[in-house]
Amino acid sequence: MGAGHAHRLYVPGASPVHRLAPQCKLVALLAFVTAVVATPRERMWAFAAYAVLLAAVAAVARIGPGLIARRALIELPFVTFALLLPFVAHGERVSVLGVAVSQDGLWGAWNILAKGTLGVVGSILLAATTEPRALLLGAERLRVPAQLVQIAAFMLRYLDVVAGELARMRVALAARGFEARDVRATRVLARSLGALFLRTYERGERVHLAMLARGYDGRMPATGAVAATPGQWGTAAVLPAAAALVAAAAWMGG
Repeated sequence: MGAGHAHRLYVPGASPVHRLAPQCKLVALLAFVTAVVATPRERMWAFAAYAVLLAAVAAVARIGPGLIARRALIELPFVTFALLLPFVAHGERVSVLGVAVSQDGLWGAWNILAKGTLGVVGSILLAATTEPRALLLGAERLRVPAQLVQIAAFMLRYLDVVAGELARMRVALAARGFEARDVRATRVLARSLGALFLRTYERGERVHLAMLARGYDGRMPATGAVAATPGQWGTAAVLPAAAALVAAAAWMGG
């Protein structure tokens, strides 16, 4: 169900967070994100409290802020959208640094940035402290539909294969003197993507035939996911429980 080597997102370690059962971490992250999403956007102090909780988890797991910041760049498209929202949204206008922007747009941008960033950082910590194969075993233990688990397993296994194929195509283009300098390179890039799609599709067919030849009947062999102990569930519950208290205080205290 997984490759025989550690995934690039995983950071090896022996911290208490690393040692937790994957199903415990999955449930904890889901509960934490639920508390964050349920928090009113006007309660800025609550989001600061959530950030402190994640910082504490990162410190216990020995995951540096630099690594988190680099991986958090994946949300740049959403950040760009959030920054544009105050200028395109309707409603009452307010002046910010001499520029008239929508007040509802400002709150909407803050809502996206705060909740989205906290969710991304939580996912980064999960990926950094849990091997992909362990995550799949944890999903099995949580009774996630088997087909979804299989799709995720194949995606993780062959994502590196596709990335390697793309790297070889880039080397081949460079060897032929190609450089994407202007819009005229779009045609070449489009053809390259089309070729990559065909190659991955054909590889997928060959893999499927090989699996059928080995007796695959739509179900993967049992993996023997290990059950979590009550102590592990209790440890994992610390983060979502604290987040739930913050969310409750945000709703009641204002």
